[in-house]
Amino acid sequence: MIFITARFRVLPEYADSWPDITREFTQATRDEPGCLWFDWSRSVDDPTEYVLVEAFRDDEAGTAHVTSDHFTKARGTLPPHLARTPEIVNATIPQEGWSQLGEMAVPDRD
Repeated sequence: MIFITARFRVLPEYADSWPDITREFTQATRDEPGCLWFDWSRSVDDPTEYVLVEAFRDDEAGTAHVTSDHFTKARGTLPPHLARTPEIVNATIPQEGWSQLGEMAVPDRD
């Protein structure tokens, strides 16, 4: 799978509304057949920082994402709300989803 983490620094005046600003793009991406997940988190230390964790099934799904109409639209609509160019880590890894963090295993609670 293609695993991506991107850090977005949002202008302070848009920080609280960033989830609404990205809602259409986020939903369209989640609806892509090759998208495994596309999840935003807000920093607990810096309210203007959002981290996007996303994964796509394979290279074909990643290419479909970056060539989609909604991605093209987001390239125009999102940057005016940003304080700087987002930073990204992009890797291809040989798995299909999340693994368990064995060092913090939780017993069954059934």
